[in-house]
Amino acid sequence: MSFKSIIRRAWDGMVRYALKFGVVGLIGFFIDAGVFTLLRVGAFGDGWWSQAIAAKVISTSIAIVFNWVGNRYWTFREHRRKNFVLEALEYILVSLGGMLISLACLYVSHHVLQLTSVLADNISANVIGLGLGTIFRFLLYRYWVYGLHRSDGLTNLARVEEGQRSIFEEPAGVAQAPTTATGDDDRGRS
Repeated sequence: MSFKSIIRRAWDGMVRYALKFGVVGLIGFFIDAGVFTLLRVGAFGDGWWSQAIAAKVISTSIAIVFNWVGNRYWTFREHRRKNFVLEALEYILVSLGGMLISLACLYVSHHVLQLTSVLADNISANVIGLGLGTIFRFLLYRYWVYGLHRSDGLTNLARVEEGQRSIFEEPAGVAQAPTTATGDDDRGRS
């Protein structure tokens, strides 16, 4: 196996997805961190939504919706599924797992270690928690939600349809014997 083919396989298998996932995730990060910070500093008033855990749940939920659209239609577009409701449910389930990782980091920092500043909350939730959650989400999105093994993936359906068309088409260069309208064979008549 040549070095060029190894690089190509790495690009096709992981790197291309990781870069696209990173771009979508970076935009989602700015949405998440921006909304979280606005809620924490009281930009929308002082209510339950300005508390650390509530602010993180709200900001992450908004980012999840953006990230699903970005990942479905750009990052994993070749592997998105025909059954988008099931895909969305699985995506949300994985995203909630990532959010729980981030919330756990925030909880430990804010409530256990008593680091309650907006900066400390951002570091624990949006740097440490989001970093760990991103690794978790990427692996589960790539290999479960948008995995190549999914039988209802649009790419898999396209391959199946292409295979079905080729079964019914004549191979190139093969001619069929002409038939008569009555189906009688003219062989042996003179």
